[in-house]
Amino acid sequence: MKPIFIIKLPYKPIPKHTCVSFVVQYICTCKTYIIIQISRIITILVRRKMIHIISIMGQFFLLPECPPMGLETLKIDDFQLHASTIRRYGLGAHRGRLNIQAGLYEDDLYDGAWCAGRDDPLQWFEVDARRLTKFTGVITQGRSSLWSSDWVTSYKVMVSNDSHTWITLKNGSKDLIFSGNREKEIPVRNIFPVPVVARYIRVNPRSWYNSGSICMRVEVLGCPMPDPNNYYHRRNEVITTDDLDFRHHSYKEMRQLMKVVNEMCPNITRIYNIGKSHNGLKLYAIEISDNPGEHEVGEPEFRYTAGSHGNEVLGRELLLLLMQFICLEYLSGNQRIRHLVEETRIHLLPSVNPDGYEKAFEVGSELSGWSLGRWSNDGIDIHHNFPDLNSVLWEAEAKKWIPRKMFNHHVAIPEWYQSRNASVAVETRALIVWMEKMPFVLGGNLQGGELVVTFPYDKTRSLGVTREQTPTPDDHVFRWLAFSYASTHRLMTDANRRVCHREDFAKEDGTINGASWHTAPGSMNDFSYLHTNCFELSMYVGCDKFPHESELPEEWENNRESLLVFMEQVHRGIKGVVRDMQGRGIPNAIISVEGISHDIRTAADGDYWRLLNPGEYRVSARAEGYSLTSKKCEVGYEMGATRCDFTISRTNLSRIKEIMERFNKQPIRLPVRQLQARRSRERRLGT
Repeated sequence: MKPIFIIKLPYKPIPKHTCVSFVVQYICTCKTYIIIQISRIITILVRRKMIHIISIMGQFFLLPECPPMGLETLKIDDFQLHASTIRRYGLGAHRGRLNIQAGLYEDDLYDGAWCAGRDDPLQWFEVDARRLTKFTGVITQGRSSLWSSDWVTSYKVMVSNDSHTWITLKNGSKDLIFSGNREKEIPVRNIFPVPVVARYIRVNPRSWYNSGSICMRVEVLGCPMPDPNNYYHRRNEVITTDDLDFRHHSYKEMRQLMKVVNEMCPNITRIYNIGKSHNGLKLYAIEISDNPGEHEVGEPEFRYTAGSHGNEVLGRELLLLLMQFICLEYLSGNQRIRHLVEETRIHLLPSVNPDGYEKAFEVGSELSGWSLGRWSNDGIDIHHNFPDLNSVLWEAEAKKWIPRKMFNHHVAIPEWYQSRNASVAVETRALIVWMEKMPFVLGGNLQGGELVVTFPYDKTRSLGVTREQTPTPDDHVFRWLAFSYASTHRLMTDANRRVCHREDFAKEDGTINGASWHTAPGSMNDFSYLHTNCFELSMYVGCDKFPHESELPEEWENNRESLLVFMEQVHRGIKGVVRDMQGRGIPNAIISVEGISHDIRTAADGDYWRLLNPGEYRVSARAEGYSLTSKKCEVGYEMGATRCDFTISRTNLSRIKEIMERFNKQPIRLPVRQLQARRSRERRLGT
């Protein structure tokens, strides 16, 4: 039956406390949508993840699904979580949060679940919503552990308004038993047949894995009931005034949104792709500049990437929000945004791993777990799939090959890495070509699952050491860049915030050297620094890798200022053009800063940008066939790079080569030789 027209319910959540009832003629549950045929002329098309269909006495009801209350996102604080017993503090109720991760070692303060002190059916895990809440469901996981296998296989649910009198959810006259987990990592969601309104909710394990114990991680689905006088609800509210598209976008929807932004701001945007994924999906990027498609001499290039781990979705949505925001603010005349667009060439690549994202997106925000969709379609971690140039550089330094045999920058990619048999994702190869083609100065890749900014090096220098401080020659610059993002984030530097999993990064001002956290050979950050001019950092923008749509406005507010401030740092340091005596720009000239054993090179037009902290520096410029020239360049505290141009002259050897060209590359002494040969022949004839 073909409907005459389709009613599309809005992508934004259906208003709370409402439902739609209807007599249904036909239901088709598709991959992303549910198509409901009500009559010959009315069909409703709704997103699968936004509604719950129940049938009561032959009547179908369309119920809006309540979002997670916030155990995973930390909106629910530790004091709202209680348990009947605990095995020890590190397995207390405060650790019973969906997707919380344990450390490498057992028996510490940061384990991966709530575990009961006894294994019997009298145990419970309790959440205090601190206000009347309409509970609609529960999501459970087993214990995060490398060494233990613990999960709950069935449970009851109880609710209360006073924490003393409890009502068990029923199936008719019998207590309702919900099926739990079959292993410890994949989340299992159970929707209640009928929503219940209460303040407290308990999960009561009834059975568990035979070889394990009662351990679980939990998320509760619930909608707070209206209560304007409730302090606990109001204090956590973050409201955005930006009129943006706050929802999760499929690959097709992402492409459509980028097209809409391009159509709204055609004079400052350009959409292009850098290649394709393993499954053939194009890796789309959007350029934002007052002259899109062209590199302007003296204008630095900046990039943000996201989604190298397909299940870390927040960064992807932040970049989609950022491109909308820049376009709208530019049109409205925001002077800060106009200056940024006119003085910077910005590139935003929201989905490096679209294949992985589609896997996570299909399952949904709370059910994708910690790793579904993380890797590329051929099982590769794209972010750590780059050539290990650290080892190449450090070996050369140990053998004292620098600068005689090898430079301290633009380290070449090993031949083995470029072979077809190398385990390199097609997405990684596309990124490398893009990074080599564009003269990027500064970049950030958005990650998820933590709240911290990491900077190179990401690989430890000492062999066999899993974590140690491993600074680059530009450590002070990297620390400033990291702090510029973290300090303007709403939560990263908050000393009172709860840690996401086990590391307290707030005591380090929300930043950390990557190698001192955990060693990661072949990272995008290290490769970018050692192979190109671009300084790259990683921003872990939220504890929850795949937050619910309802969390996106708050996450945007958390990160918006940080995203802008970090982009503005591309204008810190010195910039200029290296020219010859005729005023022509010299490409590939080397820019050196005294005291920093890492150089950069000029772009095709001879222009360069060198990120530096405020201070006075001795800077040199040199190129093949040209003499070295040095000068002092001073970097101030105000925003804006200091102009530091160079004019360099050819060496004597270079002039000789020019003269040689006039003689068709014949040696200059050739006429003299001919004269000498003639005189020699004359002497022989005379004798």
